Amino acid sequence: MNTDVYLNPQDSALIVIDMQNDFCHEEGAFAKRGRNYKAFQAIVPNVIALINAARDHQVPVFLVQMTLDESTVSEAWKNKKGGEWDRLVCAKDSWGAEFYQIIPQPGDYIIEKHRYSAFIGTDLDLKLRTLKRKSIILTGVVTNICVESTARDGFMMDYNVTLVTDGCAAETPEAHQGTINNVDSVFGLTVTTQEVIDYWSKKKKRSDTSCSIVR
Repeated sequence: MNTDVYLNPQDSALIVIDMQNDFCHEEGAFAKRGRNYKAFQAIVPNVIALINAARDHQVPVFLVQMTLDESTVSEAWKNKKGGEWDRLVCAKDSWGAEFYQIIPQPGDYIIEKHRYSAFIGTDLDLKLRTLKRKSIILTGVVTNICVESTARDGFMMDYNVTLVTDGCAAETPEAHQGTINNVDSVFGLTVTTQEVIDYWSKKKKRSDTSCSIVR
């Protein structure tokens, strides 16, 4: 597999999915329901390291934010398993919908979504294509739900898909590994945080060396 196709900083974008208080904070909705939010907190250093590296290497950062209100909660959403509880998570303009330990910077893109996939009902695809980005690098929560939904839709829309295995988290190791297996077998590339950062750093060094030789 040609790693350059997936991670080239000139072609790729970093997508950070649903790193929000209701999912990750100890006082958020997930924690109050007794769900495993600690796995989500554990990936924060890796996600922040990737965001910082992306900014350093001029890779666009897309911060995806789940929000719900009465205008976006459909009958199907209410009827799904857990729907009555889910409609209270990440309520629009609430503390729970705010980003967890991530501070958007000028130049970052905020994508507000209302469904699992970051491509459904958003302008993510339009912005990626406007930036001429054909590869997406996925991080965030929950690995087997919103992250995998975005990975699947991204692949079907002809993006090169990369899943950062230690930059995502699910409630159980089995659910997390299941998505890794799916992406690795069909949808794209699976790598670690350090592999992405190392690739970008080596790419920059080669570019700087080439520029020095030309001069």
